[in-house]
Amino acid sequence: MSDGTHIFAGCLPALMTPCSAPGKPDFEALARTGAELVQAGMRGVVYCGSMGEWPLLTDEARREGVEALVAAMVPVVVGTGAVNTGRAAALAAHARSAGADGLMVIPRVLSRTASPAAQRAHFAAVLAAGEGLPSVIYNSPYYGFETRAELFFDLASEFDNLVGFKEFGGAAALSYAAEHITAADPDLRLVVGVDTQVVHGIVNCGAAGVITGIGNALPVEALRLVDLCRDARAGSGEAMRLASELDEALSVLALFDEGPDLVLCFRRLMVLEGHADHAHPMLASDALSASQRAFVDGAWQRFRRWWDGWPGRSPS
Repeated sequence: MSDGTHIFAGCLPALMTPCSAPGKPDFEALARTGAELVQAGMRGVVYCGSMGEWPLLTDEARREGVEALVAAMVPVVVGTGAVNTGRAAALAAHARSAGADGLMVIPRVLSRTASPAAQRAHFAAVLAAGEGLPSVIYNSPYYGFETRAELFFDLASEFDNLVGFKEFGGAAALSYAAEHITAADPDLRLVVGVDTQVVHGIVNCGAAGVITGIGNALPVEALRLVDLCRDARAGSGEAMRLASELDEALSVLALFDEGPDLVLCFRRLMVLEGHADHAHPMLASDALSASQRAFVDGAWQRFRRWWDGWPGRSPS
């Protein structure tokens, strides 16, 4: 493992922003959450990349959040989602100056999204602004553009800080990324970007890291799954069996990561796990329905009962 890519070789929760009842960000709580997750065993955190919250925050607030995490000595990967390339590049430049540990580079959105040439220029501007920061491109069908191998290696030939690929798509997309982008070069990191594909991504595709939503609320359980998957990839049949059991038990909760209400669901799970500072959404009108909330609560209760009686929860 090369020194510059270590941040992407572990489990990284994509943080949500704790906020007060009026929706004002609480950066002290953000830093505290990040520190607790690192203490639980996470390699670091991602802030304002995944989880769909970056459009609800000002760029100034996002920078303040990054600075709070860095001040708390929490390794942080900064997401560069923005409505235009200039603002994305400015976020990358701030990440570098603030002492962040990496970048997750989001494609250009809203204008010329489907243009490979426009995306190439966008990625290049962000990677240049974040020079020196290990960076992965975030591939997701939600952004309306799929980065393929040709574009990735074109950029990698120019920017040595492009060290990997985060794939939010399903099994087929992860398999493509492994086969055509990351498998041949041990210095390139494939990162699983969706909670439902951790087993496939690590065991079958050789992913080095995971960016997780469910790991915010269930860090011990998410880390256990990653460890089991790594042992299974190394050839342990027992680890494969246990990983499959845990993956199945987590499946209902993990599936929230694929839906539009993922942040609301994961905030509710945080509250159920004792993190009251995540009770309020960024936007007051964002809320789970009564039925959704009951469904989340029931799924969490079933998983907790299962976990408490599962013999594989601790290494033997």
